[in-house]
Amino acid sequence: MLSLRQFQQFLAVAETMNFRRAAERLNMAQPPLTAAIRHMEETIGVRLFERTNRITCLTAAGEVLREEAQRVIAQTERAVILTQRAGAGEIGSLRIGFVASAVRQLLPILIATFREQYPAVALELEEAPTARQVAALLDDRMDIGIVALPLPSGVEHRIVTQSMVESHLVAAIPAGHPLANAADTPLALAALADQPWILFPAGEGPGLHETILRACSEAGFTPRVTQRAVQMETIIGLVAADLGVALVPSLFSGTPREGVVFRELCGTGAPVPYETALAWRKGNNLPALEAFIRAGKRAVGGL
Repeated sequence: MLSLRQFQQFLAVAETMNFRRAAERLNMAQPPLTAAIRHMEETIGVRLFERTNRITCLTAAGEVLREEAQRVIAQTERAVILTQRAGAGEIGSLRIGFVASAVRQLLPILIATFREQYPAVALELEEAPTARQVAALLDDRMDIGIVALPLPSGVEHRIVTQSMVESHLVAAIPAGHPLANAADTPLALAALADQPWILFPAGEGPGLHETILRACSEAGFTPRVTQRAVQMETIIGLVAADLGVALVPSLFSGTPREGVVFRELCGTGAPVPYETALAWRKGNNLPALEAFIRAGKRAVGGL
């Protein structure tokens, strides 16, 4: 088996057809190079060069070895470059989860910021509630998630988070409902006490679910939940169908929705905070992940 060094030595001689010039290129003395080529010929069992008192040409076997040596060296250089790029997070793949509200603002600019510097990294995107993302992160089915804080209790020592956007929740009310009037005026959270509520299951986002219940408790009531849905878009659709009221991230209020009026909240229990963050498993040192986190910091500066 020939080493990379032997390939380099042979190729230097084959390209210069002169031991002295080849030795200078390799920054070595001529006698060891001559001995190395002779040893290669003995190892392979064929002559590589036709020579008298000097090299005259490559043999047929030498021509074949020259082509293969060029391929080997080029492939080795490519392997080194790709390895370096992978180590810098410039290539590879990244599995990313995100809550629905991130599509409205954070996700597009974050992906664009990352793509600008790392276009060769393949991104696998999956929309999922916070609890599902946390489970996927812990099971190594996802590399990083855009989640709603706070996280489910008991995972703080296994999941690292980095806050991205701090916002709040607003009331989503059917357009024909009396509470939909005076949309430009803040609505007391307590005004929703007697209304049927649409809320996501506690298991899908236990931290945010608890935040909403705590705010309602501070306002003096427990929400009467009559419908449940996982995705915020679905919840808003159910509000539009006049099935109840809901609290949704303020990002959704930026786009008019037929059948729904969004109102800011005031009074006891308000504002109800809504914070999105990057989350990843502690100890995950994937280079592309580190690059994505850096992109997240730059993206937040552009919001």
